[in-house]
Amino acid sequence: MGARTLQRPPNVLGLYARAAAPLIPGASALPFLPGGGGKIPDLELTLGGVRAKPERVAAYARVCGFTLRDHLPPTYPQVLAFPLQMAVMADGAFPFGAVGLVHIENRIEQYRPIGVGEELELRVRPRELEAHPRGRAFSLLTEVTGGGQTVWESASTMLHRDGGENGVVARPGMGEEKGPRGGTAPDGRIAPNLVNDFAASAEWRLGGDLGRRYAAVSGDRNPIHLHSLSAKAFGFPGAIAHGMWTKARCLAALEGRLPDAFAVDARFRRPIVLPAKVEFGNFPEGEEIAFAVRDAERRTPHLEGRIRPLNLAPNAGGREGTR
Repeated sequence: MGARTLQRPPNVLGLYARAAAPLIPGASALPFLPGGGGKIPDLELTLGGVRAKPERVAAYARVCGFTLRDHLPPTYPQVLAFPLQMAVMADGAFPFGAVGLVHIENRIEQYRPIGVGEELELRVRPRELEAHPRGRAFSLLTEVTGGGQTVWESASTMLHRDGGENGVVARPGMGEEKGPRGGTAPDGRIAPNLVNDFAASAEWRLGGDLGRRYAAVSGDRNPIHLHSLSAKAFGFPGAIAHGMWTKARCLAALEGRLPDAFAVDARFRRPIVLPAKVEFGNFPEGEEIAFAVRDAERRTPHLEGRIRPLNLAPNAGGREGTR
């Protein structure tokens, strides 16, 4: 199947229709729809000439709490790449539909700030399936290039909740819920139980419409985020907040302390069922910053994260691309 270069951004609404089709009994047997249950396809999508629109960046910044600046919020390239990510998951060779998937981990590496309106090239490809205690997981890798250099990368790990292990690769320690406080695993992932307790520095009250508001500025209209009825159809007690909103809100709270080049890992522990009241806390550990979000009343963890500065060459405009 290999690499494909797109001439225009995919139509996300049409992709959602394809992504939801496997929910219809027998539909996954059609060769042009995802859901065949096999392995992750060898597929890479590239789109050039991408520019963020200032008005959309401003709307996103308002929902997530960022200050409006002349460069993109560090999580915004994920929004730009979302149509390509959906196109990968809506491909007919993909083993299941994207609707109902749960985002469980995300890693971002920003090599320099990206200017609003800067011309970018986006590249998205999936990784192979991995065993997970609650089903099967895979990662979507995204690379953003500007001025001939890689300026931003991410890995988003998604969970398909089932018991199957067909075609998966076991990753040692995946899904473990034990371990000491702090630290990052050798593969760059957040170590379990990053922060079990912390002094809250902020309390956020999240409205029941947060999922719809974030969907409007991000394009991520997974029904588990939009309404309690559609979320319950996928086994959730109500609509849940987007994991990337939670991560973005944390980075917005810390944006005055973010270096130009940094890596930030986040592990989404338990979904935030909307409406909700949550607490945010952070503490420095050397050059790094650990942060977390928990339920304000039950103190159950929702997110654990860590920011690490990247030591790049002075005045670097990014890092050399992978190609």
